[in-house]
Amino acid sequence: MTVGLFIPCYVDQFYPGAAIASLQLLEKLGVTVVYPTRQTCCGQPMANSGFEHLTSGCNSLFIENFKDFDYIVAPSGSCVLHIRDHLHDDNSPETAKAISGKIYELTSFLTDILKVKTLQANFPHRVGIHQSCHGQRGLHISSMTELVEPAYSKPESLLKLVNGIDLINLGRKDECCGFGGTFCVTEEAISAKMGKDRVADHLDHGAEYITGVDMSCLMHMEGILKRQGSKVKVIHIAEILNAG
Repeated sequence: MTVGLFIPCYVDQFYPGAAIASLQLLEKLGVTVVYPTRQTCCGQPMANSGFEHLTSGCNSLFIENFKDFDYIVAPSGSCVLHIRDHLHDDNSPETAKAISGKIYELTSFLTDILKVKTLQANFPHRVGIHQSCHGQRGLHISSMTELVEPAYSKPESLLKLVNGIDLINLGRKDECCGFGGTFCVTEEAISAKMGKDRVADHLDHGAEYITGVDMSCLMHMEGILKRQGSKVKVIHIAEILNAG
């Protein structure tokens, strides 16, 4: 198969290590990966702020960049959910629909398409998993604790394949971190308090690292950790799965 690697703009600008790890991990697993160099923002920030009518240029460019791949994979649940639910183009409606059906968040692609059962990875640290809301409630990569159903977590199942890792149990495992994209700007005080609560749960259980599928959430918590003078670090799940 040939996969188009979609790297969200904030990962490209601030956390390129997550993008590189995603590429290397997929290649280790035998996937042919292509990175379209003309890709830009998917349009999610505008759409989330009530300006979806201004995203037509983003939609058209995304379709042009990714229309010819078997699958599209991205290390970001929120951006993948945006493309799945909102990608549209009046000039190419069928192509847009096809793309929406073949884009995957990285851990979902590894578990659902590649059926990964083993990994040659090593990460001997205590790690807390942050279940991002878009991935959990929109893409269903993990179960929600308020529902009476068998518990599952695709990110956790992959992390359990990593040698030496010590996954901690949180008090509130699927609580929002408060980032919410533009929410952290328009509702700064609420966002910051939610982030502090989310960070405290990890600190109380002795985490050395906080990981997840969305660097946006991790970026929000990283700012709080740094302001608190904490030595706890954030790391995208791709970097752990690719470690060693």
